[in-house]
Amino acid sequence: MATIVVASKNPVKVGAVEEAFRAMMPEGDLAFVPVEVDSGVPDQPMGDEETRLGAITRAENARFVQTNAQFCVGLEGGIAVVEGQAYTFAWMAILDQAGTLSTSRSLMLPLPSEIMERVQAGVELGHAIDEVFGTTNIKHKGGAFGIFTDNRLTRKSVYVDTLIAALVPFTNPVFGSA
Repeated sequence: MATIVVASKNPVKVGAVEEAFRAMMPEGDLAFVPVEVDSGVPDQPMGDEETRLGAITRAENARFVQTNAQFCVGLEGGIAVVEGQAYTFAWMAILDQAGTLSTSRSLMLPLPSEIMERVQAGVELGHAIDEVFGTTNIKHKGGAFGIFTDNRLTRKSVYVDTLIAALVPFTNPVFGSA
């Protein structure tokens, strides 16, 4: 049995990791272990560099919690401003038992100024969305992607696709580690 440690107890993140691993390793006997670990970055990471670092740090810290895991997965959502427009996105980091790291970044979703004003005032994105839209704990549901696309995309669906891309070096023989 392969143990996959998910560096989060958020059900959306755990579900995304499980769906992606089962899609890419359909013959595997997989066990998923959610753990809470520190990201080493602010609660609301800004920019690619900080967000990617958060995902990697989560994966690395998860390895200390469950040392016998075959894979440790860190997921981190962030915000970037490009030419005056704010976007949300996520980075995924997968670390295997041998120390091989693979990362992948999601697509970017534009954010309205009303949300970004709250974020700039120190409110985490999920809480800002809850304030504006009257939702409760949106980050454990469809997230920003769900709210703004009428659930055509969701936080989970975007995370699953991004995780599948990060799994490619571990599952495709052309990379040599599959």
